Amino acid sequence: MVAPVKKNDRKIVLVEDLTHDGNGVAKIDGYPLFIQGALPQETVEVHVLKTLKNYGFAKIVDIKEESPDRVKAPCIYFGKCGGCQLQHLSYEGQLKWKENMVRNVMKRIGKIDAPVLPVKGMQDPWNYRNKSQIPFTQTETGPIAGFYKSKTHDIVDMERCIIQVEEADQIMANLKKELMDIGLQPYNEESHRGMLRHVVIRKGRATGEVMVVLVTNKHKFPQKDAAIALIRKLVPNVTSIVQNVNIEKTNVILGNETITLWGKDFIEDTIGNVRFEISARSFYQVNPVQTEVLYKQALDYAQLSGDETVIDAYCGIGTISLFLAEKAKQVLGVEIVEQAIEDAKRNAELNGFTNTYFEAGPAEEVIPRWYAEGKKADVLVVDPPRKGCDEALLNTIIEQKPKRVVYVSCNPATLARDLRVLEDGGYKTKEIQPVDMFPQTTHCEAVAWLELV
Repeated sequence: MVAPVKKNDRKIVLVEDLTHDGNGVAKIDGYPLFIQGALPQETVEVHVLKTLKNYGFAKIVDIKEESPDRVKAPCIYFGKCGGCQLQHLSYEGQLKWKENMVRNVMKRIGKIDAPVLPVKGMQDPWNYRNKSQIPFTQTETGPIAGFYKSKTHDIVDMERCIIQVEEADQIMANLKKELMDIGLQPYNEESHRGMLRHVVIRKGRATGEVMVVLVTNKHKFPQKDAAIALIRKLVPNVTSIVQNVNIEKTNVILGNETITLWGKDFIEDTIGNVRFEISARSFYQVNPVQTEVLYKQALDYAQLSGDETVIDAYCGIGTISLFLAEKAKQVLGVEIVEQAIEDAKRNAELNGFTNTYFEAGPAEEVIPRWYAEGKKADVLVVDPPRKGCDEALLNTIIEQKPKRVVYVSCNPATLARDLRVLEDGGYKTKEIQPVDMFPQTTHCEAVAWLELV
């Protein structure tokens, strides 16, 4: 395709959709232009910044006709920080766009014709994140902390973030001001020097317990007593202060070694009736309000009477498993991360469940062995990472034929792909329920209910 526009052209275009990055999409003779800050239904004058063979980029010069869903973004860092993409779209507009996005992806990628229900959103779509990972670095003018610009490792220096818990704001705004006083030098990614790489804050919504994790570039931590005193002053309700050691030249935030400096090794939280112990490295959903909505939806689709054996693939620390265990005869959980399985066993014991069994290993290998041993699932639940289910696991599901599958997804595109495989293998998708776990962003989770035909 020869681009119908060139760099520095000015055009008036109609915005048709949004990308997964939150950019508006307009087309000129079928050629897509991606426009930061533009919303669907808007007519905008744009300045073309760059053209490639199959698409180009442009910026808004003037909004000729504004979307009825456009609002003023309440965050002063919006457009600089890469954490949120949709603050300029009303929350009602966000939910409407996410519903259409899920429906379109199902049809385009999976050729799935199951009903897609309206998105289950939040009453208050702000301050929902119970986990924040805040990078620190040193500049010529002093320490800064905040979040990365989109698609870069340049930190936007910030005082607050209106989608995270306020304790994280207290740390972000105040700790950097006092770091130098206690001699704790922020990390420099280029030189691999400096001590403090990240501060991770976790909060139990139901318990109010707060964990602060200091991710350091060295094992030896001479400033630890001063750091403990400073954090306890800044966050009076802190219950756990932890050092995590990451000495690698890597973009991965947490290292493998964790040392409790003060307080407990974990914090506790509850989802529904289930209690969880959450350590520094535990996977735990960052939006506890919507996590309960998501898991109740999975439980609803599982349609448990109390006589079923349920297999939970990708079970993590047992969050969905224990929800299911309240209603099932037996729940078997499998997860490739051994530490997560240990956490799942501990959480089952914490809640007094005796009808759960957890095993570490690849689901596509463990589940066939369970079937050979007579442990057959009436209902199978999967909650895979963004890349979707392993192909071998999908084949295992098709071979073992549980009568019902509940698929919890954080990526509608891979969900659509995997539903197509399962439908070709003898299942029928009955319904898809999107859930908004990440307001102000383009991410959307969904739960799909499948029955063996």
